[in-house]
Amino acid sequence: MNEILFFGRNKYPELIKNEPEKITKPIQFKFENENENENENENENEKQIKQISTGYYGTSLLFENGKAIEYLDISFLTQDQNPEKIQIEENIQKISVGGENEAVLTIEGNVFAKGRNINSKNPKEFINISSLIEDINDRIIQDIVCSAESIYLLTSNNIVYGIGSNEFGQLGLDTETLPKTEKPILMMKNVSKIFSGNSSSCIFLLNSNQELFVCGYNYDSRFGLGESRKEETIQKLTKIQNIPKGKIIDIQCGYTFSIMLIEDENSKRKLYSCGYYEYNGLGKTDGCTHEFTEIKSSLFENDDIIDFDSGNRHTLILTQKGKLIAFGDNEYGQLGTGDINTQSIPIQIELPKLRFNENISNYHVCCKNEKSFLYYSPSSFSNLEEDLIKLFERKEFCNISFKTKNGEIIKAHKLILKYRLNQNEIEKLQEIISNKSIKESNQIFEMIYSNNSKINPILYSEIKEIINLNEKIEETMKRIYLNENENENEKDFIIERKEKQYKFPKLILIMRSELYRGMFLSVTEDKSNKVTDYSELSNESFQIFEYWIYSNQIKEEIEINQEIIDEIEIGIDYFQLNQTNPNLFDLLIIKFNNQN
Repeated sequence: MNEILFFGRNKYPELIKNEPEKITKPIQFKFENENENENENENENEKQIKQISTGYYGTSLLFENGKAIEYLDISFLTQDQNPEKIQIEENIQKISVGGENEAVLTIEGNVFAKGRNINSKNPKEFINISSLIEDINDRIIQDIVCSAESIYLLTSNNIVYGIGSNEFGQLGLDTETLPKTEKPILMMKNVSKIFSGNSSSCIFLLNSNQELFVCGYNYDSRFGLGESRKEETIQKLTKIQNIPKGKIIDIQCGYTFSIMLIEDENSKRKLYSCGYYEYNGLGKTDGCTHEFTEIKSSLFENDDIIDFDSGNRHTLILTQKGKLIAFGDNEYGQLGTGDINTQSIPIQIELPKLRFNENISNYHVCCKNEKSFLYYSPSSFSNLEEDLIKLFERKEFCNISFKTKNGEIIKAHKLILKYRLNQNEIEKLQEIISNKSIKESNQIFEMIYSNNSKINPILYSEIKEIINLNEKIEETMKRIYLNENENENEKDFIIERKEKQYKFPKLILIMRSELYRGMFLSVTEDKSNKVTDYSELSNESFQIFEYWIYSNQIKEEIEINQEIIDEIEIGIDYFQLNQTNPNLFDLLIIKFNNQN
């Protein structure tokens, strides 16, 4: 059974029965046909929540098995309508609900969307909008964000496309020239993150140099452009000059304000806001600020913020110590305070006992319009990172030992540490581990393996100076591949083909191939040290697989022909290759088409 708390405006009669329209304290959100006697373990994997996204006309819930269910707001339902399942054949990795639109991102990198500004002929029908991008090299999408009337797509090539309304210049073009578009248009290159809000008509784009650009509806200076830029419509992408120092983690936009989460040089997370305080959505009592200003409160002064979200008039904050903090409009009880009084400054919300409160980092907040959710969703790593954690748990693959403060021995994989740390840093890590418990030590190594500092931000602040968590696992693996001679001793598995031997580290094969993952990580592990019969693959095709297994990339100098395409299609099945985003076969087709 999922743990989802709901409070605010109750427009879901099929889900939250026998409750008033205004739910002012957090209550358990129940699924259709769920009852108290249901076996909690039954279909547990199918029901585990991965993400909740809510907007003006409905709420969508994404489950770990890649399925999603959409629940429409009662005001948009006719008498013969019920909450409907999103009918998409492909697995979903992210959902985003906007003001008048909705989009889902599949594991394969396709985006299906619906809405009045997306498909005017049939607004309720999902269409593949990523396939409408003219440049076929940009059709693999890695992130999506819905705003009030537009949708933004971030490609695997770090390019942002926009589709939908351009009424306020939120697509970065003159509104008279392009009032709206049902075809994605290129907005900006070299983008690392996109931010918006489903009750807003604006977009924030962060590039690889931590420069922030904006366009759209600048109502009451919510872009933080300064005193000189107060115009309501910013039609061209404009750089914000005065950003607070630190790493931008997230930005959420309300109807008249924007809130930014920054991690400073001491790994302390702080909130900054700008805009108009009419609805008290900024934790302050009155006035308007034209630049991002820190939101201060004793509630999170000695705590760390792990998640936050903003509705059109209110904000929720979740801290490392398990505090849920809220401020803003409370007309329907969306602050969870037990009343409907607006809160102009942050206030802590009383919560029922949480089943998983020993790991608050797995909780997330979601609040839009007059609705609020607090839900449990375990950390979701990519396939690579999940497999590294599994590898860490299999001690027979770990070959370097560390001693904790209680004398317990904990082992790690030397090859991973070798490319995260130099020898001096490994010695420093030994010193840190010697003062930690076994639980803390495990969390430290999980952060190193998974590239995820959120597992324990407090511990991360201690190890931050000695590790580099910015490099992707793929880049680490590629360096292992390129430094072949240096890492010969780490290659502990042999593949033979046509009387030639290829040596691989087992951990590489575990991360890339279902075949080898099952062989090495299963209880009934195959102890043999060879796999043969790759003779049907040409040298060119095998080199493609070899480079992909290490780097998740295709060699630029490789020439693709139809024979190689056919061999790769067979080889993917033979290797049982993990088809991560981007997809090897799709990229080969794109490269082949470009060559011709």
